[in-house]
Amino acid sequence: MELGLKGKVAVVTGSSEGIGKATAVRLALEGAKVAICARRPEPLDMVANEIRSHGGAVFAHATDMSKPADIERFIKAVMDHYGRIDILVNNAGSSIRGPFEKVDDGTWQQDLDLKLFGAIRASRLVVPHMKKQGGGRIVNISTIAGKQPGPESVPTSVSRAAGLALTKAMSKEYAAHNILVNAVCVGKIKSGQHERRIAREKLVPAEYYAKVSEEIPLGRVGEAIEVANVIAFLVSDAASYVTGSSIHLDGGMSGVI
Repeated sequence: MELGLKGKVAVVTGSSEGIGKATAVRLALEGAKVAICARRPEPLDMVANEIRSHGGAVFAHATDMSKPADIERFIKAVMDHYGRIDILVNNAGSSIRGPFEKVDDGTWQQDLDLKLFGAIRASRLVVPHMKKQGGGRIVNISTIAGKQPGPESVPTSVSRAAGLALTKAMSKEYAAHNILVNAVCVGKIKSGQHERRIAREKLVPAEYYAKVSEEIPLGRVGEAIEVANVIAFLVSDAASYVTGSSIHLDGGMSGVI
């Protein structure tokens, strides 16, 4: 299927590993010009080199998405480099969770700054450009915990729920400008966070993923590329009538629609 992404400029935040990396590579393979960011320049450069090895166009910029000034510098640099922004994938984030009484203000603020305000600030900066261009696509990466919070799931479940409300509100406000805003709610997906836990706790990868998979109806943990494939659809011409929606990628684990 031709997705109509050739020549489009796609910004993917948090793209040094996992879903962000897979998405940046997937969009570049579709012919999009990608702009990637992450806090650590070394792994970011590795992703950029991988994209270039496939003949893709990429612009990499070290950015802390929890800092407003960093976000402003990144978006300005993308505009200076490419001259436009057609797609924004708000992916930067981590999974911070714990018992409600033990999560302090600093942890709450850290989570909200990175995941919620990072998406707010990036979107606020790109929307004016999209309006001038006659449209655009924004995809906010969330989790199924944003719809179905469990015990000891804060602050992640709360910041993700707010991100879903942001998605719906923006979709209503910018539909008239042909800016489509959607969310992807992931479940258990292989990522750097899982790999670091395996290494830190000296676990056997196959045993770890088998244990995690026990609560997943499909019987396995998802791959980052499977998320990237859905994101590629949402930002493509094929999804031209999809906005204000959230799609689950959880192997059937969630109990809500």
